Amino acid sequence: MTVMSILGLFGITGLYARQVEKSGWLGLAGYLLLTTFFAVRMCFSFIEPTILPLLTSDAPAFVESALAMRGGAAGPMNLGALASVYSLAGVLYLFGLLLFGTATFRARILPRGAAALLAVSGPLAGILYGLLPPQLDPLTGIPTGTALVWLGFSLLFERRVPTAEPVSGKNRSMSSQTGAD
Repeated sequence: MTVMSILGLFGITGLYARQVEKSGWLGLAGYLLLTTFFAVRMCFSFIEPTILPLLTSDAPAFVESALAMRGGAAGPMNLGALASVYSLAGVLYLFGLLLFGTATFRARILPRGAAALLAVSGPLAGILYGLLPPQLDPLTGIPTGTALVWLGFSLLFERRVPTAEPVSGKNRSMSSQTGAD
């Protein structure tokens, strides 16, 4: 998850940079929400496998509460703002995808089908999260992942019109010569 968050930060930044002029304030808002989500998610996904195991003997109630927070349950300890930030990350994800996908769709630079899929993938993930059992939670990211891969490939293999280069005087005289000279 940490690597996914780092790559997500780079990917969203690349997508936003390509369409920054056309996506407007809606694109900026979506970009900021998504980058904040990825930064928060990166911190939590780093702490779970590295820090929490070290605390199991010293603070088992904290570890149990932190792990329960991921499943949406309350643990034996009140985590205060930490639980609020974790819950807020889901809202950032949902609205970030909706705004960024809509801005990408409206910008008409990248494929509109991928942009539409990105825009609906956030609310769709929220609906699927409520319907699927906890073991299948990773499946809720498939629409978002598909849209981001689609947008990434279109950005990578985009054909750009080359700009005209000025012709220098030396090259101009050589190009005016014909085979008869």
